[in-house]
Amino acid sequence: MDRDQVPDVAVLYRRSWPRLIGVLVSIGGSRPDAEEVAQDAYVKLLGRWDSISKYEDPEAWVRSVAVRTLISRLRRQQVAAKAMTRLTGRRVEVVAPPDGEALDVETALAALPPAQRAVVVLHHVMDLPLDQIAEELQVPVGTVKSRLARARQALQPLLEVKEVPENA
Repeated sequence: MDRDQVPDVAVLYRRSWPRLIGVLVSIGGSRPDAEEVAQDAYVKLLGRWDSISKYEDPEAWVRSVAVRTLISRLRRQQVAAKAMTRLTGRRVEVVAPPDGEALDVETALAALPPAQRAVVVLHHVMDLPLDQIAEELQVPVGTVKSRLARARQALQPLLEVKEVPENA
């Protein structure tokens, strides 16, 4: 990358950083992890800027790299947690449904596997179409649809608020 291209990268970075961090925090729940993953994605972008700058949407490339990296990291953490559970004999904490007073979307999302969580956030928060999500995650559209359906099914009881009768 030559010095003439630095302003273009800086503009992309300033424009997309807050949005990317929001998506990654929504998927992973940790701002420090989100910032680290995003930083890695932008470093990869710098090394490939000559070709990526020609893409229709370079921000989508950065988001794709960051989300896939975060999903991999979360999967490794889940495997480590399961191994630790087996070694120590301690049970994994289960997410309880809402008490009817407030919905905890963050806790409900945390109950989903990382790949399903990513699809939900990209579709419902970022408002991306399914085919773009499939492209960014490098999976078939059918996989995105099934992950979204499974996620919705899992989230439904966690996000359902039961109305309490006034006379109760």
